Amino acid sequence: MVFVITSGDEGVQINEGTRLAFVGGGFKLESFGEAVNILKKYLGDDLRIAASEEDAWIKEKLDLANWEQVNASAQQHLQVLADQHGLLYAGNIPFADPQELDHSIRGHMVRPQGMHLATKIAFTLGGGEQTYHLGHYLISADWIGDADEKTVRQVLEPQIAHYAGLAGKDALPFEFEEEGELPEEMKERNRQMLKQVGILK
Repeated sequence: MVFVITSGDEGVQINEGTRLAFVGGGFKLESFGEAVNILKKYLGDDLRIAASEEDAWIKEKLDLANWEQVNASAQQHLQVLADQHGLLYAGNIPFADPQELDHSIRGHMVRPQGMHLATKIAFTLGGGEQTYHLGHYLISADWIGDADEKTVRQVLEPQIAHYAGLAGKDALPFEFEEEGELPEEMKERNRQMLKQVGILK
């Protein structure tokens, strides 16, 4: 199984590889490195990372004026992030037909350009996205059972707020996907941590 860290943008579709979603692909996301280290422990040291076009988080964090600047910056910054965290940089996910990226990853953007249509947030708990979540922003919670509550909040809460903002809502409903190759005891710890931080009721 090949795993790739990408944005949680609802337009990202990975056709070959299993997606682990972090806003901005983890760019300027506090405690991202801790999440990566836990994921490597369970899913292997050869995790991939890919940039994607029209990344609203990167546009906001770098205060960029247009998507051309954002797309170029995203690729540069995620290459640096890959080096910092020992990840394999797979390339850029474009608005096009599915593209072969590096390191056995294939994917493309499937939402309309310039528009966000998602109305929910999906969390993966079992080892990345197993089924494409149409109309959902995506957040990886596959690692949180081995982290402390402060770290989990630092990683999850900014993502939840960002996606609600893109949708123009105060809050979005949550869904949870528990399938995947993680051990059952890790899935259970992930569930318990989601309850501890108030995401899973």
